[in-house]
Amino acid sequence: MPSLKDLKTRIGSVKNTRKITKAMQMVAAAKLRRAQEAAENARPYAERMEKVMSGLAASATGAANAPRLLIGSGSDKVHLLVVMTAERGLCGGFNSSIVKLARTRINELRAAGKTIKILTVGKKGREQLKREFGDLFIGHVDLSEVKRLGYSNAQEISRDIIGRFDAGEYDVATIFYSRFQTVISQIPTAQQIIPAVFDESKAEEAGALYDYEPTEGEILAELLPRGVATQIFTALLENGASEQGARMSAMDSATRNAGDMINRLTIEYNRSRQAAITKELIEIISGAEAL
Repeated sequence: MPSLKDLKTRIGSVKNTRKITKAMQMVAAAKLRRAQEAAENARPYAERMEKVMSGLAASATGAANAPRLLIGSGSDKVHLLVVMTAERGLCGGFNSSIVKLARTRINELRAAGKTIKILTVGKKGREQLKREFGDLFIGHVDLSEVKRLGYSNAQEISRDIIGRFDAGEYDVATIFYSRFQTVISQIPTAQQIIPAVFDESKAEEAGALYDYEPTEGEILAELLPRGVATQIFTALLENGASEQGARMSAMDSATRNAGDMINRLTIEYNRSRQAAITKELIEIISGAEAL
């Protein structure tokens, strides 16, 4: 049974931990508001961009001058998986859920006899995948020094991915990230970005409204690289909001658990103290009676 001093020390330690988790919860809440606003503001632009390119792609597919980013390399033998996670932990299952989705896809592709290459964005995903799939890594993007994500960060990643595609290093590229819904709900998502995949219903909507000059293929040759960068930027923003939401929820749970532990330890401390006092009284009374 722990001594009164040990219990008192442990109670103080848990109280200090609760102060830290509470502070982290408040910081995450403040960052979440900005990250959520950025993610929600980016969605209309990304959706409109997809509609425009859907209409163009519907007309350009099959044409002689169709861009390779649209029609692909003609094969799906080599797959590039871009796993986007956080640079820091203490955010519940946020990183693990993305890695789990990526790991499932890797196993499926391996079973189908495909060649896999992995590009990681964020330290935590790389750490979780390194032991099992370290031989598949071809690159890493470190955003730990970036205070606020910008479109330029997405452009750098996009140029790297497109450059590898133009060099013939892979045939299909898929990004893995977490789409933000609410503070307690983030959806792990896999989205193919090369070759481009569009919703047919959006293509019909866009095609009914616009005619384009010059040809669809020429316009797509300019828009598709921007579309890839936009998809990556949107994924980074969604990840940022999801990370802060998950961290806020995790720190809230940790704070409440610390409070419960403090209550239990306090009860144990009081009982031990009461038992020690009772024992001393018994010894005093027994000594007095012996006299």
